[in-house]
Amino acid sequence: MTFNTLELEITNFELGERGEVTHKPSITLLNALGEDGMRKMVSDFYDLLIKSEIADLFPQDEKIFAMAKKHSADFFIQLCGGPEYFNKERGAPRLAARHMAFKITPNGRIVWLECFREVILKLDISDDLKINFWKYLDVFSNWMTNSPEDG
Repeated sequence: MTFNTLELEITNFELGERGEVTHKPSITLLNALGEDGMRKMVSDFYDLLIKSEIADLFPQDEKIFAMAKKHSADFFIQLCGGPEYFNKERGAPRLAARHMAFKITPNGRIVWLECFREVILKLDISDDLKINFWKYLDVFSNWMTNSPEDG
């Protein structure tokens, strides 16, 4: 039995502090996983989210939830240099604005990242690709954080 010893750390940010996105994930990630693999990664991620403590942020209706998975996968495929599925169907991402309707707290960000980390660590890709994708997600997730913790 082998154990994954790769550590994907979550950076601490203060609410409102925006880390600099210094790079986008590499097209090598899309090449390694293929579109079907990217869609499976996102689907597995969402399946964890819907069972997490932030499940209330996600559609509970199965058809709407499946559409959310598709939109997210389209975004990540496009982000990694693939076809512009997201832009063609939904317009420019403007994700911070799209997520303003949802109360995304610093703790919610951590839960979101923990779910993604679990999925990433199981991927059959190089550690370099995992780290590259993780570095993007870590900063990106902070841009989506828009609410303080409940008092």
